[in-house]
Amino acid sequence: MLTSRYSERTLLLLLAAVQFTHILDFMVMMPLGEQLMREFAIGPGKFSQIVAAYTISAGTIGLLTAPFMDRFDRRKILLFVYAGFCLGTLACALSKNFETLLIARIICGAFGGVSGATLMAIVGDIVPPQRRAAGMGIIMGAFATAAALGVPFGLYLAQKFRWEMPFFLVAGIGVIVWCLIHATLPPVRAHLNDNDTPLHHFTEFFQLLRDPNAGRALIFFSAVVMGHFAIIPLLAPYLVSNVGLPENRLFLIYMVGGICSALTAPLCGRLADRYGRLKVFAILVVIAAMVTLWISHSGPLPVWAVLVSAGMFFTFGSGRFIPGQAILSLAVPSKRRGTFMSLTSCTRDLTSGVTSSLGGWLVTRAPSGQLVGYDKLGWLAVGMSFVALWLASRVQVKETHHPHAPKSSGDGGH
Repeated sequence: MLTSRYSERTLLLLLAAVQFTHILDFMVMMPLGEQLMREFAIGPGKFSQIVAAYTISAGTIGLLTAPFMDRFDRRKILLFVYAGFCLGTLACALSKNFETLLIARIICGAFGGVSGATLMAIVGDIVPPQRRAAGMGIIMGAFATAAALGVPFGLYLAQKFRWEMPFFLVAGIGVIVWCLIHATLPPVRAHLNDNDTPLHHFTEFFQLLRDPNAGRALIFFSAVVMGHFAIIPLLAPYLVSNVGLPENRLFLIYMVGGICSALTAPLCGRLADRYGRLKVFAILVVIAAMVTLWISHSGPLPVWAVLVSAGMFFTFGSGRFIPGQAILSLAVPSKRRGTFMSLTSCTRDLTSGVTSSLGGWLVTRAPSGQLVGYDKLGWLAVGMSFVALWLASRVQVKETHHPHAPKSSGDGGH
């Protein structure tokens, strides 16, 4: 049983700080696209490789470590892999060319992916199902904070000094957060069974792979990720080159979008707990689809219209991950959650990497400087979002109460 002198909310905020650095490290790369393409004399294809390197590395390493995730204290795993993530981020800041940056992103992704899966498993261990969506909302709020505060400040540092500065910032914050984890987070061992053997864990892993409900949940989440991520990697270059947003105003996109997400993410969690995860997920998918098509097909727009579009995209596009993550977390029993969340992280990262690479193939830069083919990414995103909505209705709840909390009369949801 998890015991701590700190409250559930305090621990969730600590885990949200870990997520904040993950998201900031990943997100700040994309608005740096124009600057990095100039710095290293590369095109959209190679820039997409830099973005994809992180996620493909995270997915591959996560898949290799998945059978072992439930064999150890989750606190020890988090401390080890988060330290590796911080070192990888520092390596990004010290990179001098395309090749070294690519290698640094691979290292960063290898540790960052496992770190993200571990913290999600910890959330599942410390938060009962009846508050699970709200707990996910706090963690997802880190995305909004990174977008509203971290990315604009990172872009400011990059434009004021050099592109490396945001990565120095993330590495510095990461060291502070690591120390807080070490001092605050108690051992997380409720999932362990002293009688378990390595063979038992491999058996559990392959049983999980054969579980039809777990398989549907992973495919569901893959569709959610593709439906959101298809337009993200090249969004900043598209807004600058096609929509006419001045490059020095890019920070406003992430600031406005992040503030909107920060204000609405906890609300999305509470609504999902109250009215049902599937119902709220469906509403968010439909609205996000309309916003995605508007952004990916628009011509030149005034700055205010771009900001309104960004705010809606961040609110509804990111918001659907909150009930989506709650649906996902209940697809397997508690004893398999660590392995399953690791597989979930692999699915997310590999899907993001493939989607980013796909964007590099579909989109080219015209002699005028505009990106050609970005509208195709919009249609891809919408199509996969509705596939995710259909799959969400087929994922069954396998955990109806928390092992250390009173049973509730219903699961809030689905």
